[in-house]
Amino acid sequence: MVFGCARDIVEHCGVARFVFCDFPLGNPCGKPFDAAMQRHVVGLGLDLLATATAPRTTVVAPYQWDEGTWKVKCFTDERPFLDEEATAKWLERKQAYRDVKATGKT
Repeated sequence: MVFGCARDIVEHCGVARFVFCDFPLGNPCGKPFDAAMQRHVVGLGLDLLATATAPRTTVVAPYQWDEGTWKVKCFTDERPFLDEEATAKWLERKQAYRDVKATGKT
């Protein structure tokens, strides 16, 4: 049983049972200090252990990170939490990865 936030990566690894929360990394069982949400997500995992009929089964938790900004901060070229130099370095690394990926080596 895996609880995670990076669905593409975890499913690519082929885990047997997976509970996915579309939350920032580090929050696979729900929001910090929200015990009710965390209990529900863990309950989804326990239910999945009892009911899954096939390997590589994924259950998606029905929650959203209501701040609405974490994906914008993480997946856009604007990086409000990085200074100008750090943003430039990040963009260079991102382009280098795209270049390697285009060659089919990843």
